[in-house]
Amino acid sequence: MGLPSAGARRVALALDALRHGWPIRVEGGEVLLPAETGFAAGVTAPRMLISAARAVTLKLANQREAAVPEAPVLIRAPEPFDLETARAVADPALDLVHPMKGPFAAEHIEGGDAARTAMELARLAGILPAYLVAPVLDGEVQGVSSADLAAWKDTARLQIASRAHLPVAACETAEIVAFRALDDLREHVALVIGTQDGDRVPLVRLHSECLTGDILGSLKCDCGPQLDASLRAMADEAADGGWGVLLYLRQEGRGIGLVNKLRAYRLQDMGYDTVDANNRLGLPTEARDFPVAARMLELLGVRAVRLMTNNPAKVAALQSVGVDVIERVPHRLPPNPHNARYLDTKRDRTGHLL
Repeated sequence: MGLPSAGARRVALALDALRHGWPIRVEGGEVLLPAETGFAAGVTAPRMLISAARAVTLKLANQREAAVPEAPVLIRAPEPFDLETARAVADPALDLVHPMKGPFAAEHIEGGDAARTAMELARLAGILPAYLVAPVLDGEVQGVSSADLAAWKDTARLQIASRAHLPVAACETAEIVAFRALDDLREHVALVIGTQDGDRVPLVRLHSECLTGDILGSLKCDCGPQLDASLRAMADEAADGGWGVLLYLRQEGRGIGLVNKLRAYRLQDMGYDTVDANNRLGLPTEARDFPVAARMLELLGVRAVRLMTNNPAKVAALQSVGVDVIERVPHRLPPNPHNARYLDTKRDRTGHLL
C-alpha cells in the first residue's frame, strides 16, 4: 500500500489527539482543546468554537446560518469557559441539567476553512463538535491543515488488505474482502455473494455499520432486517446465476459515530426526530463517505450496479463519484412500533421512497 502522505499522517495524529483529549491547531491558528474529551486542571479559555445549530439553540445565530448545522460559530462569554461549562454548552442532552447558559456573544471567525476543518475532525473522531479556543496549555499541540484532511480523505489510499472464502447463512459460496488504508483505523469489508461475473451486473447494497441494529437487534431502526434481507436477495440472485456485493461501511450512525448516535437517541427520547436530533448535536444529517464505496467497487472490478436502496439521494451520490447505477432496486420492510417514526422521518424529511 505504500506509506501514507505526511498530511494524511497528521490527520491520523489529530484524530487520535482529539479522542484522547489533547489539543490541536489548524492552519497554524489558535490552540483548540476538545470540549468533550479535553482535560487539564483549571484550564479556561475566553472563547468557544461551536456548531451553528447549537448557536441557534443558544440564540446566537439565525435560521439561515443554521441551514448548515455543522458550520462553525465562535462565541465569547463575560467569564472564561472552563471545561464543565464548555461541556454543558456543547451537549444538548445536558440542557435540562444546566438550563441557564450565557449570555454569549458571537464573534467573526477569521479563517473559516480552518474552523470548518476543526469541526469535521471532531465528527471524524466521534466527539461533540465543540472546542475551547486559545486555552493556556503546556505540552505539544498537534498541527493539521485543511489540505492534510483532503489528503487523508483521498480514496486512492484504500486498498484490498485480505480476502477469504466465508460461507454465511444466506449463501455458502461467499467471499469476504477487507479494505484498509494505513492512516485510517476503519476497516471496511465487502461480502461477495455467488460467483463474480463480469457479464452480469451485480445486486449491490451499501450498508453502514450499525452496532445497535446489526448486532444487538435494536428495534429503533431497520438496519438489522435490511442487512438480512439484502443478503437473502443476493443469495437468490446467486441461485439464479447472478451475484451480489454487500459493502459494509464502517460509518456508524451515517458517519457521526457510535457515541454521537446514542446521544441522538437520547434526544429522540425527548421528542426530536432523527434529523433534528443529529442537527441539534451540530452534526450533519448525512455524513457518509460515498467515495469510499466507489473505491471499494473499483478495487473489486465492479463498474455498474443494481443498487438496493429506497434512497434516491444515495443513487445520486454514487453516480456523482463515478458509479454507474443502472437500476434502483426497492428494499422495503414492514415497520414495528419502535421504528415507525424513524421510517416516517426517512420518507418525509430525507426523501426515502417507502
